[in-house]
Formats: sequence, structure tokens, C-alpha cells
Amino acid sequence: MKRLSLLALPAGLLFAAGAQAQSSVTLYGIVDAGIAYVHNAQNASGQNQSTLVKFSSGNLSGSRWGLKGIEDLGGGLAAVFQLENGFNIGTGALGQGSREFGRKAVVGLSSGTWGTVTLGRQYDPVVDLVQGLTEDNYFGGVFGTPGDLDNYDNSLRVGNSVKYVSPLFAGFQVEALYGVGGVAGATGSGQTYSFGAAYANGPLSLGAGYFYANGGNTTTTANVRTWTSSSDSLFNTVINAGFATAKSIQIVRVGGQYVIGAATIGAAYSNTQYANDAFSVFSSTAKFNNGSVFFNYQITPALRTGVGYNYTSLTGPSSAHYNQVNLGADFALSKRTELYALAGYQKASGNTLNASGKVVNAQASIGDYGVNSGTNSQEVAVVGIRHKF
Repeated sequence: MKRLSLLALPAGLLFAAGAQAQSSVTLYGIVDAGIAYVHNAQNASGQNQSTLVKFSSGNLSGSRWGLKGIEDLGGGLAAVFQLENGFNIGTGALGQGSREFGRKAVVGLSSGTWGTVTLGRQYDPVVDLVQGLTEDNYFGGVFGTPGDLDNYDNSLRVGNSVKYVSPLFAGFQVEALYGVGGVAGATGSGQTYSFGAAYANGPLSLGAGYFYANGGNTTTTANVRTWTSSSDSLFNTVINAGFATAKSIQIVRVGGQYVIGAATIGAAYSNTQYANDAFSVFSSTAKFNNGSVFFNYQITPALRTGVGYNYTSLTGPSSAHYNQVNLGADFALSKRTELYALAGYQKASGNTLNASGKVVNAQASIGDYGVNSGTNSQEVAVVGIRHKF
């Protein structure tokens, strides 16, 4: 399977296009590993240590293997399925909360005329239609929004969901998703819904979407919320750990890119809001606004380079700012194997909240790399290899 070409496509297009294919089952995967250097990283005790050198799995792409299949039912209709497992290549451990098929598990029907409907655990329309237009598509989560607070690097999936993907109409495509909360007598508890639209015409590609997830009504003995939604949570680093008791997550994202010869330029914006209620440890809605730009240049058919800038501001119960700059290079040894180098620097300022709701100094944590700094700045450098099959 030529995974390299598929990485440049919004994920929702794959099944829609597949409805015209013959019956088949395909095994595919990606293995991605490297060595990382991190300046300013916390140790297991939460204390700052100046240097961390670590084995790093899934830098450009999360390591995975999967099965996808299609059965031609006749009359332009096909049955489709996809099962995708994520894992850490350094340890062999399962990813996505130790789920066997945590990246994706869907079954559905696809028609070239009417579109595709899938049921299961899957990506939301914002990921499908906007993520592919950002630098994350080329150089991974190190370039992402601090802490992946707006799902820039698709940290979350939606379980127990149904999704519709339209066919392409003159370059336009739309998607919609609903995740069932499954709580008796409280339909809205734990529910997720999302929708989006995209347009592509020659060198120009645009995408926009909306995402909402309710955090559920499960509380601890301290009477604070534990996230129990059809959607995974995003509260994985010091960037937004203070808002893990949120009543809901709301994300609006837009993005676009333009290709000029060997160059690709792109920009994206997101507004993310974590709403509070009586079971939250914070007192007002946390609002994150993020803007990012990138520039890539294909120096040779084998060598791509890129630079990106990402700015994030927090308002509401506290005020913080995060400035991040990234560099990347990718060299293709073949159509399936490549070497890469990534680097990033982030500076944080202002105040945020810790997991207990206490106001603390903002700490740096580059992109979706997931390492807390313990201080207001951080640098990361990674070299590695990615192979697709």
C-alpha cells in the first residue's frame, strides 16, 4: 500500500474513493523511531532536570499497523471496514490507552454517489478536513499546538460514533459525526458532535470545522469531574492539565495551504474553550486562541525542509502566552523509507492553573511531544527513521 500518497489526503476521502474499487483486504502500517534530546524536562518526581535523552517512538507519524477492506456489493455500493492498532516501537506497548485497535475501528457502507457512513471509534471531521492542511501532516506533532490543546495532532478519537463523509462535488466535501454518550435518562451526558467542510482546487486547499464533546457527569469522592465522554480527553500536559475537570470541550478550527512550485505555505487558526460547572476546579471558561504558519520547500525530489511558527494565548481563569518555533527536514531513501530531523523551541509566559486549580507560572511543553519542562522554556531535537508498508 502506497502510504506516502495517502498521508497527503484528508482521512475522510479514503473510504469515499474506495467505493469504486474491487473487493479486497489490505495490511498496512508505519514504524517510526528516533532518538530525542530535550533541554528542560521534568523527572518522575516532577522536578526539573536540564537534559533528557530518550528513545522516541512515532515522531513524524504514530507507529501503527492496520487492516482495511472493501467488499463490492453491486450497484455502486460497498461494505468497508478499518481496524488500526497503535503501538510504541521502543517497548512494544499498546498505544491509545492500551486499546487493541485504539487508533481506529470502523465498519460501514460506501457509495460513490451518496457518500460513506461508518460506525465505531474514529477521527472527527475537524481532523479529517483540517489537519492535513497543517504542518502536522508533513513533520508531525512536534510542530503542533502546545500540549495539543486543540487536537492539532489528533490526540483524541471518538468512540461509539457514526460519521457521514460526502462524495467530492467540484472540489467540495462535507462531514458530520455524532458520538453517543450512552447514559440512561441523560442523552447529552458524554455526547460528542462535530462537522466540517473542505475545498481543494489546484494549488489551493481550505478546510474548516467545529467539534464539541461533553465530559459526562462522573465525579470523584472530592466531587470533581472525571472525563467520561464518547470522546477521548486532551488534558495530557501542563499546558491544559488545570482544566481536566471541564464540563465540555469546544473547538473551532480553520486552515489552508497553497502550493507554488516547490514551495508550500500554510496557515491555521483555532479557538478552543474548556467550559466549567460546579464539578470543575476552575471558575470560568478557559479560552485558548492559537495561530500557526508554516513554509515548506522541496529542495530535491527526495529532500523536503520546513519551518513553522505557533502562537497560543490563554484567557479566562488565568492568562498565559506560548511562542514556539520549529524546523524540520525529511530525506526519502525510497518511496517507503525516509530519514528525518526535527527541532523546536518554546517560550511560555504568564500564569495558568495546575491540576488542583491553583494559579501557577506557565510552563513550556513543545507541541504534542508530551514532555513537561518544569520551567518557562524548552528545546527539543529529534533524529529518526520512518518506514511505511
